[in-house]
Amino acid sequence: MKKEHIRNIAIIAHVDHGKTTLVDEMLKQGGAYRENQETVDRVMDSGDLERERGITILAKNTAVHYGDTRINIVDTPGHADFGGEVERILQMVNGVILLVDAFEGPMPQTRFVLSKALELGLRVVVCVNKIDRPDARPTEVVDEVLELLIDLDATDEQLDSPVLFASGRDGTASVTPDSKGEDLRPLFDAILEYIPAPEDHDEEPFQMLVSSIDYNEYVGRIAVGSIKNGTLRQGQDIVLCNYHRPDDAPLKARAVTLYQFDGLGRQQVTEAASGDIIALSGIESVTIGDTLCAPDAAEPLPFIKISEPTVEMTFSVNDSPFAGREGKFVTSRNLRDRLMRELLKDVSLRVEDTDSTDAFRVLGRGEMHLSILIETMRREGYEFQVSPPRVLYREIDGVICEPIEEVVCDVPEGSVGSIMEKLGARKGELVDMLPPAGGRVRVKYTVPSRGLFGYRSEFLTDTRGEGIFTAVFHSYEPLRGNIERRATGSLIAFETGETVTYGLFNAQERGSLFVDPGIPVYAGMVVGMSPKPEDITVNVCKKKHVTNMRASGSDEALRLVPPRRLSLEQCLEFLGDDELLEVTPKNLRIRKAELDHAARLREASKKKA
Repeated sequence: MKKEHIRNIAIIAHVDHGKTTLVDEMLKQGGAYRENQETVDRVMDSGDLERERGITILAKNTAVHYGDTRINIVDTPGHADFGGEVERILQMVNGVILLVDAFEGPMPQTRFVLSKALELGLRVVVCVNKIDRPDARPTEVVDEVLELLIDLDATDEQLDSPVLFASGRDGTASVTPDSKGEDLRPLFDAILEYIPAPEDHDEEPFQMLVSSIDYNEYVGRIAVGSIKNGTLRQGQDIVLCNYHRPDDAPLKARAVTLYQFDGLGRQQVTEAASGDIIALSGIESVTIGDTLCAPDAAEPLPFIKISEPTVEMTFSVNDSPFAGREGKFVTSRNLRDRLMRELLKDVSLRVEDTDSTDAFRVLGRGEMHLSILIETMRREGYEFQVSPPRVLYREIDGVICEPIEEVVCDVPEGSVGSIMEKLGARKGELVDMLPPAGGRVRVKYTVPSRGLFGYRSEFLTDTRGEGIFTAVFHSYEPLRGNIERRATGSLIAFETGETVTYGLFNAQERGSLFVDPGIPVYAGMVVGMSPKPEDITVNVCKKKHVTNMRASGSDEALRLVPPRRLSLEQCLEFLGDDELLEVTPKNLRIRKAELDHAARLREASKKKA
């Protein structure tokens, strides 16, 4: 028997194809707001970083009502670096809405998330979004989606997926590409008709797989998941077990508070049954992948193994001359506790101890995955330093292999030559090149992950900001040879002090600067970029010697070129192998790992010898 009054769905898509905007409109039309209530765009992206960057980082749960049916919706991230979020969230639902941009069509991440949904046997509703774009090509995109479904070995039932055409921004959907529609009813109807309702297993012993973890300072960890079997009541005794740790004894616990998702909030309930997606507090040691069961039937549910990390960085205590000036949390204990806390809700992350008590290996799914963690910690008041990102190699059949990414570049015709030249130099191999459409060309490459470090900002420069660059993990392959990490050197401060216009004016002739006048710097800190491959030491604190012929006031006549302001991602891309990034709540400073100038020269002469 099925529970026809419930539907559980996830919205999956590539980056920027409109998932969160569509959920906004579903909430509005599903009655989540009062008539006079003020609303904001992308309401599901509740984190500061999500709103600033326009991306979804953590999957979010919500629910709307359509007629007598409750539709539980999960909004998922689109970036490959947060693929671990998508993989586990799909365990909670019975079907997915696959959103595809009406111009871009299926992209690498579309393939990734769709393959995960098909593997789990989920039903798919295809929704071609942004049909109001002037360059939309909905019919060709539908053909591309069908080709992708065939390529991914979809079942006959999955190939027979309904196709809708929508404008998430306008909140409309229709069954034909020619008519725009008036509201999202066709989409809601397709969900009810095509996505199966959860099975009624109320009479069986209670079982629930924890697919997500939320955290609240007052109640601690909150387990989120879909009830597979049975009924759960507030205050009921339960046990905790894990499929991948069968030898561990089940842990006794109690369901303290139950919540159901409703619109933008949570509603406390006293009872929930099979098919419901709930949040549950009161279990301190619960983690993602655990199964909550009835005490007399402790059987763990299988849980998908999350894809392994491909990139690592070393997080260590800040030991620069300016250490401890700006951060609230600066000790190794603070750093360790914070990283361990991140593990509670991020299943794709790994943290390992090193030989030093002041440094930790942090392994993630990509540069963005780790940079989001760095930025979050920085805003919380942590002060630390990080190494350049490094790829994780694997030995397969006695051969050292490296992670390879599938890269798709959508660029103006005039930029194709430089893109192919740059990716070729990074040991990229051309897989496919589509003929020009609307003055743009799409090229597909496989490139080693290490070859992409530092390339994104270069790509935007080469395409004058008009290019679209996406990469998703492809496979591990034998090493493709040596790749030059950086063709430029660093301008390094010679002494500790405050930058002066006179010193900066002389230094800017040697390269482009990162600092303004009046900024505190220390010896060994990187203050700019040299166009030559070798590093250059400059004295940016040098004052003009005052004599009766020269007045110090004439400094004002010196013209400085505005410095380059580097974002966190650009800093990580710029880092050389012998450099570190000092991260504080107020500043990002690139520095040499060895601050002493003489020691660096000795090390360099040893390498040459």
